Amino acid sequence: MSYRTIHQAHHHFGWDHSIPPVLHISPGETVEFEVMDASGGQLSATSTAADVARLDFARVNPVTGPVFLEGAQPGDAVAVEILELEGSGWGWTAIIPGFGLLASDFPEPFLHISRYDADGVSFTGEIRIPFRPFPGTIGLAPAEPGLHSVVPPREVGGNMDIRDLTRGARLYLPVQVPGGLFSVGDTHAAQGDGEVCGTAIESPMRIRLRFDLVKGAGLRRPQFSLPDAPTRHVDGKGYHVTTGISPDLMQAAQDAVRDMIDYLGKEYQLEPPLAYALCSVAVDLRISEVVDAPNWVVSAYLPKSIFR
Repeated sequence: MSYRTIHQAHHHFGWDHSIPPVLHISPGETVEFEVMDASGGQLSATSTAADVARLDFARVNPVTGPVFLEGAQPGDAVAVEILELEGSGWGWTAIIPGFGLLASDFPEPFLHISRYDADGVSFTGEIRIPFRPFPGTIGLAPAEPGLHSVVPPREVGGNMDIRDLTRGARLYLPVQVPGGLFSVGDTHAAQGDGEVCGTAIESPMRIRLRFDLVKGAGLRRPQFSLPDAPTRHVDGKGYHVTTGISPDLMQAAQDAVRDMIDYLGKEYQLEPPLAYALCSVAVDLRISEVVDAPNWVVSAYLPKSIFR
């Protein structure tokens, strides 16, 4: 397979359709992107929690690109097929003060370094998570002029943190500007649905993508298709599940995670910050019910297969 590579030096912070494309491609072409980790290179395999406290947030979550897809016009969709991800072998998970689902519960910086290979992620000596890499940030430039933060997801994609956008997935992104102006970043070695502490197993990677164009798609927001069951890689030994019940979905999600942190402490003797980080990289939040007013249910699924 022939493809061109965009090096990580071609990165930018935030979405802006005035950023010149670094590459023009035609539908059907494949491109390999070198992706920096979400810290923008500020954290390494030898970093500590003190380095988390010193993060320059103007340099976080860089994305590689943009790429101009010939023929793409507003109203079309760019179809992105995820072909392959090549990891660097290490990743970090951090609790960043003021950030995350339980920011008020965890005000101190925390950093955990994991090592991984194609067979799995060694989170601790007793906890091994399947290596299931994906890009947390993947999207197109918005129509609105000016520089827009890369942190929140948007109708054109962006920082969606959808862990199922892994090998074989096909993502459809609505085009708002000519050429689409595609960029990608924030690669993860593993993550649970919710990314509750604010970070996954953040890791620099190479990612290979094939691009196609769907004329007149008329999508309002991103859609994607999957080639396989999304949880088969961890289903084998079942789950332990905690719940949150509240008239507010955010409160229900917080309570489900709080109870899971308590469970991990009692059952596996994990200290709260490490348990919170594990919830972010391996526990899946699900909305179980949103129709029985006044209370809604959020469930947190912990796969038992990750424990040796």
